[in-house]
Amino acid sequence: MQQVAFLYQLMFRAIILQAGVTIITALIAGLFAGTQGAVSATLGGAACILPNLLFALRLKFVASRPGASYSANFFVGEFVKIVATVGLLVLVVTKYTDLHGPSMLIGLGLALQAGFLAFWKKS
Repeated sequence: MQQVAFLYQLMFRAIILQAGVTIITALIAGLFAGTQGAVSATLGGAACILPNLLFALRLKFVASRPGASYSANFFVGEFVKIVATVGLLVLVVTKYTDLHGPSMLIGLGLALQAGFLAFWKKS
């Protein structure tokens, strides 16, 4: 159970880092591309952060249920997370008419990579 608690801390730390990187990216994109770039970078990062947050909350809920298969829920949840990320990106591209593509892709890419920083820092 202690390993599962450590996993939650790690997942939520990764989500916080992703949110921080997305905010910084949006600010920098806003300097270069204006409001359009800031919103686009935020939407790109949010397309990564929201499914990750829902996935982490789902795993936390499943781990507290007796008899639940944690590994099966992990793999199904990971698949759903990827589909949700792609779905959110499609939604952003089709619905946000003032999209600045490079800013959105940079926001998405940096948010995806920020999760790896959670593994580097020892608590």
